[in-house]
Amino acid sequence: MSTVRTEPWGDTVAVEFDEGIAWVTLNRPEKRNAMNPALNDEMVRVLDHLEADDRCRVLVLTGAGESFSAGMDLKEYFREVDATGSTAVQIKVRRASAEWQWKRLANWSKPTIAMVNGWCFGGAFTPLVACDLAVADEEAQFGLSEVNWGIPPGGVVSRALAATVPQRDALYYIMTGEPFDGRQAAAMRLVNEAVPAARLRERTREVALKLASMNQVILHAAKTGYKIAQEMPWEQAEDYLYAKLDQSQFADKAGARAQGLTQFLDRKSYRPGLGTFEPEN
Repeated sequence: MSTVRTEPWGDTVAVEFDEGIAWVTLNRPEKRNAMNPALNDEMVRVLDHLEADDRCRVLVLTGAGESFSAGMDLKEYFREVDATGSTAVQIKVRRASAEWQWKRLANWSKPTIAMVNGWCFGGAFTPLVACDLAVADEEAQFGLSEVNWGIPPGGVVSRALAATVPQRDALYYIMTGEPFDGRQAAAMRLVNEAVPAARLRERTREVALKLASMNQVILHAAKTGYKIAQEMPWEQAEDYLYAKLDQSQFADKAGARAQGLTQFLDRKSYRPGLGTFEPEN
């Protein structure tokens, strides 16, 4: 008997599967993919679902049309929520936003890549930084324009910048509200690289396919180890990372370490640092 999958996404998020890649698209192009409460709730469900979906080995986050995301939907997220006069509603809406944009995405078990295809403003910096890697269109427009309409950057946007961008660059754009393009984003390391728009999906797919072909247990241990250890003292980090190494060897039923050592030391079929060993199962 066949099993019918029930997909959790709907009107505000689209998902496409391609050789182990889940292309997750914020799907409000008429609003430059501004993130409203409905989209935030939907992204929580999508991330929950894809974490256990074997069609997804790598997640690419992007936006429909000509924008990655213009940030938070000012009308729905601010004015309409404020109009309720309810602190409980405000907390619920903010919690759902933070739940996927930072907490879930930054700690997701599978590799994640942000593909910035146009506007990336305000609150959109949070999921951008939460993704493990990022590739941008050279002409993509970034900006922290909040100071121009009376608030500091919301949520954990400033913390996200502090994790990726040098202080001089971060404070300049936070305090002036001036926009910058994909080339500048790459120069200040907000994204890994910027490429012409015509090559954006191709280049992102190249990186995603490489990650999808790799041992997922080891990738998870490597990225989690880095993210957790960077906040630890050296002695604590050493203990944690050795424990993570031991855990990964136990969890990796494919035995990647033994295969790699055998092919390097015994068969001389590959050299670490210059290639990848051939998995045998």
